[in-house]
Amino acid sequence: MLTLEKLSAGYGRMRILHEVDLHVGAGELVALVGANGAGKTTTLRSICGQLPPQAGRIVFDGGDTAGRRPDVLVRDGLVHVPEDRALFGTLTVEENLRMGAWTASAEDTTTRLEQVYDLFPILAERRGQVAQTFSGGQQQMLAIGRALMAGPRMLLLDEPSTGLAPKLTWTMLDAVREIRDTGVSVLLVEQNAKQALAIADRAYVMESGSIVLSGGGGELADDERVRKAYLGL
Repeated sequence: MLTLEKLSAGYGRMRILHEVDLHVGAGELVALVGANGAGKTTTLRSICGQLPPQAGRIVFDGGDTAGRRPDVLVRDGLVHVPEDRALFGTLTVEENLRMGAWTASAEDTTTRLEQVYDLFPILAERRGQVAQTFSGGQQQMLAIGRALMAGPRMLLLDEPSTGLAPKLTWTMLDAVREIRDTGVSVLLVEQNAKQALAIADRAYVMESGSIVLSGGGGELADDERVRKAYLGL
């Protein structure tokens, strides 16, 4: 579904990513973990078209993404949920969700609304509430729900557990796993390595803009280097 081939990217003359190779298969949940500042967010920005690669190639669903705008990639099924959520604070829950369905028919919009409300029942209960009055966890549910309204085949999630209490973090990551189980491919960026590795089919560890380890989620969780550097064990 997604392949990065020796991807290098950055801001101006500052190169952040260095020849990153990464693959996400169809229906797969892959985690990208690493310390703050490792280059994880820059990777997602490059994939979704916000940041042009300086070198290398990004292939989504068999096609090179070079020159394709973010809105075109959304239409093609590649949807990004940024760390800051980027909600419309003065709009209601349902208005925010419907904004995510701008490419969908009325029939598809209705179906997707029902699916999002099934996944996150609290959004259904508070569909008339404005987004800026929500807690951090509720806003994260809304941000993911809005992304699902676009009908993604691949979802890019940037730190969905940021600022959440431990119990709510597991609730959020369980929802991510449910999304994967519907057939949507997921690339999950997380600083919280323990939880991310627990739900991932496979994972990559990034340091200083380079991939330094890769393998199954359970395999990396048991790796002594990962346990010492990221899991505090």
